[in-house]
Amino acid sequence: MEQILKSTFWTDLLKAGQNWMINELPGLLIALVLFFIALKILNFSLKKLKKTLLNRADKNDKLDTDETEKRIITLTSIIHNLIKIILWVIFVMIILQKFGINIAPILAGAGVIGLAIGFGAQELVRDFISGFFIILENQIRSGDVAIINGTGGLVEKIEFRTTILRDFSGVVHIFQNDKISNMSNMTKEWSAMIFDIRVAYKEDPQVVMDLMKQVGEELENDPEFKDRIIEPIDIFGVDEFADSAIIIKARLKTKPIQQWAVGREYRKRLKYAFDQHDIEIPFPHTTVCWDDAINPLKLDVNNQVSE
Repeated sequence: MEQILKSTFWTDLLKAGQNWMINELPGLLIALVLFFIALKILNFSLKKLKKTLLNRADKNDKLDTDETEKRIITLTSIIHNLIKIILWVIFVMIILQKFGINIAPILAGAGVIGLAIGFGAQELVRDFISGFFIILENQIRSGDVAIINGTGGLVEKIEFRTTILRDFSGVVHIFQNDKISNMSNMTKEWSAMIFDIRVAYKEDPQVVMDLMKQVGEELENDPEFKDRIIEPIDIFGVDEFADSAIIIKARLKTKPIQQWAVGREYRKRLKYAFDQHDIEIPFPHTTVCWDDAINPLKLDVNNQVSE
């Protein structure tokens, strides 16, 4: 306490502060400016890289532009986050050194702590490894529609530790990558809509199949839908004899994520075509039978009136 009250203490502290501002502060400011410049360069470079890769994909007729775009967005996002973390670590180390803190023990301690965390956080490590292989093997990408562990939705983000999925209701689901046991990608390279068309037994199956094919061809020639359809509709034929209908199965291959819009339009047009050709779409009927077994329930209306 006495040392603090002495004037020499404050004089020495002031001189030390002045020396630090003269010798260390400029370097710290330069490091800060360089750090922000590096972030700007990183953002600009990745945007430029993304644009260049997308342009090359557009010019390559052998590549699906939508599929390539999903992969490019996913990979550039991962690269951006990784480089950003590295820059932050370097910047923090520079700041500590400028304040006179020896970072060598910190690095050594970080190595020991990292080893301890590695043993204690094995689940986290497994998440990172699983995420790495999900990205490396191109299993799903941002923008895909997938079913993960029984939950379906749009893949919004893929990171090394987690995968984020938003379902049709807008609910966001976050999955640890190591906990993903079942994954189905519904929009990789191409998609398809399966139709199980029910018609009455009295209808001629061949006439129905010809009409289904005709509606499919009309949809393929429609300017609004022709770019979404990859192949002509496949009519597989009579697939099942159901209780009140025969089921004709068909498939329409589309570009990724377009199967639902194309499928809804096809069903609407097929309903109009069935109505025009008087083709019956069966629905449950209930038949009420009156026979001799229920004679006691009959009422003699005439007798009742005369009385």
